[in-house]
Amino acid sequence: MTVARSQLVDLEVTPHYHCISRCVRRARLCGEGFEHRKQWIEDRLEELAGIFAISVAGYSILDNHLHVVLRLEGTDLTDGWSDREIAERWGRLYPPRDKKRQPLPVTDEWIEQKLADKAWIARTRKRLAKLGWFMKCLKEPLARMANKEDGAKGHFFEGRYKSIAILDDEALLATCAYVDLNPLAAGLAQLPEESDYTSIKARIEHCRQQGQIEELRSAMKKVVEGRTLSPQEASRLEEQGWLCPFSDLPSDQERPRNRRGLLAGFSLAQYASLVDWASRFMRDGKANVSAQVGSMLERLGTSADVWKETLLRLFSKERQLGVAFAFSRKRLNDAADRRGCHHVANLNGCRA
Repeated sequence: MTVARSQLVDLEVTPHYHCISRCVRRARLCGEGFEHRKQWIEDRLEELAGIFAISVAGYSILDNHLHVVLRLEGTDLTDGWSDREIAERWGRLYPPRDKKRQPLPVTDEWIEQKLADKAWIARTRKRLAKLGWFMKCLKEPLARMANKEDGAKGHFFEGRYKSIAILDDEALLATCAYVDLNPLAAGLAQLPEESDYTSIKARIEHCRQQGQIEELRSAMKKVVEGRTLSPQEASRLEEQGWLCPFSDLPSDQERPRNRRGLLAGFSLAQYASLVDWASRFMRDGKANVSAQVGSMLERLGTSADVWKETLLRLFSKERQLGVAFAFSRKRLNDAADRRGCHHVANLNGCRA
């Protein structure tokens, strides 16, 4: 039975959600000559990350479906925005239009009109923190563009996207890796850095554009050799990027809320090393884990064997079944108590 989204999304349980949306009939509407639509989606994700109180932690865009890992920053962030900023952000999403439905510039007059409507401001402030509105604003305009290109009408995406609550750090890391490795599993790429339209490639390309690709390689080498990266050294690789960073700074509480690190004490270099190891056992069916990669997983409360088994099980499934994902049974029980139910369906089972 379908569960109301309001019951599935609860920031008191977790701010992290893995969303999956498929093209109708699983048709390859973003492939087979229409790969440019993947760029539309990637560009739109970056745009929405700068408008909503929602950070993009990971994504992959394939021929017939997309994955996106999101962190909801909540109304604590939108409450800090002025009424004018709320109106301006909404104007970027839904600008005024003329009689032919063509977009018009967002003028001061239009903003002042919106500012006079306090109920609209309050309603919009909440919408800019909502997962459902983020996904609507991601999918709807892209469907219209594709239909216009095809000279067609009707649905482009399946009506309802799937959202999976990510309940602990181990599950968050496994989800990010699973999403980034989807093109390898689909045979679309051989290496993570060659996986077009993924967050791992976007992170690496950002380093390249900033002239820091050698710095990233050096940091990854240090990780493999077991040497320690300073917090400043780790975080420098992700400065100015639009994706939610992995790295934290010591003065993390002074950073903008949407620039906080995903995992305390973790870094892009560590994540890239972990994904590189995971890609090897996916390609070859086996790979030796270094002591340093193993120690990273142990600090998260898991092991290389469990993590490998989890990823392989995720990729063995045609569909992701379940409304939550956790390595810890306690986190699942806590989520069930919060929802007032006996249990929540776990995406991949848990061992603890």
